[in-house]
Amino acid sequence: MNLFRSEEHVARWLAGRAPGTTISVRKLSELAEAWWGDRLSPNWTPHSRAQNQEILDRLGLSGDFWRLPG
Repeated sequence: MNLFRSEEHVARWLAGRAPGTTISVRKLSELAEAWWGDRLSPNWTPHSRAQNQEILDRLGLSGDFWRLPG
């Protein structure tokens, strides 16, 4: 994972290479909270693949990169 100040910073860092997937720090924070926020609950159980995919979908993270393997 790399953090960048702007889209222009990403473009400079890529130097013409094809980009991967990028998300904002805000979206990363939302993802972290949704994915890990319940881990300290005494009743915690691991999320299923379907539950994890629902998190990604709910946050609007779509496309091949965000599709979990079946």
